[in-house]
Amino acid sequence: MTTLTRVLWWTPMFRARLEAGSGRHLYLYGGLPLVLGPVRVKLGPECRLSGQVTITGRTHGPAEAPSPYLIVGRNVDIGWQTTLAVGRKIVIGDDVRLAGRNFLAGYPGHPLDPDARARGLPDTEDQVGDIILERGVWLATGVTVSAGVRIGRGTVVAAGSVVTHDLPPGVLAAGVPARVIRPLTADRPAS
Repeated sequence: MTTLTRVLWWTPMFRARLEAGSGRHLYLYGGLPLVLGPVRVKLGPECRLSGQVTITGRTHGPAEAPSPYLIVGRNVDIGWQTTLAVGRKIVIGDDVRLAGRNFLAGYPGHPLDPDARARGLPDTEDQVGDIILERGVWLATGVTVSAGVRIGRGTVVAAGSVVTHDLPPGVLAAGVPARVIRPLTADRPAS
């Protein structure tokens, strides 16, 4: 019954929310992802998403600004309880793996000023930024990525880390805030 539900209900419902022509060979498991707000979603082929994924788009901003845009590449896994909060743009490159409970925070939702927060005002433009995950990035369980961050190709971020600044390609990063622990080598034994 679950396969029929996935194929005949969850997948067509989610595809209806995607940009035309995207999401070929999409595999949803465990339900239907939640999409909230004015966010455009372009999904590459061969992607796998948990039904417990939440995708949100910032609802406040300049009137002339385009809708927040989530661009997901080919062969991407997005794990359970991951939230993609798109301020302006989030780009997830090909072959990226997002484990469970990741939070990509392209906007905070509240201003820093306590009086503005108390009045219910939205976040300010300087708090919003793009997030770019280049090809082959792996975010382990529970990683948070702040607005304005680029993570370089093939970088791995350890579980529970908070990424507040750009990370170079090909490194292992960990901590709060995340810092480079060591380079990753692509050396493999000969077959």
